[in-house]
Amino acid sequence: MRNINYKYINEFNENDLKELYEDAGWTTYTKDLSKLIKAIKLSLMTISAWDGNKLVGLIRVVGDGQTIIYIQDILVLDSYKRNGIGSKLLSLILDKYKDVRQKVLLTNDSEETRGFYQSNGFYSCDRGELVAFVKFN
Repeated sequence: MRNINYKYINEFNENDLKELYEDAGWTTYTKDLSKLIKAIKLSLMTISAWDGNKLVGLIRVVGDGQTIIYIQDILVLDSYKRNGIGSKLLSLILDKYKDVRQKVLLTNDSEETRGFYQSNGFYSCDRGELVAFVKFN
């Protein structure tokens, strides 16, 4: 496994973010990079994963940090997946906010996605007593 460094920062080079988000297929974010950069700066916390000078992963959280956190983004470059980077990013966030009762995320449904989150202790709302709602513009 590569030597990955984790940084608690919220300022990034536009090209690094563009590469990471587009690699994940999240091109809606990269249509307005200045808005994405502002959103990251205003996030409750952002942790990034680096292979040398290369941004290879990122997790960001919004919320109040006391009663709820919302994991807004968690991304790992496709060529770096299956190396524990996503799980490490998630672990760092969950440790930081271990006393927060509600830890929420909304993501696309796929077998890979379900497997990742379930292996990290999350439960799908369609398999329990909860329901989730979302409204997009």
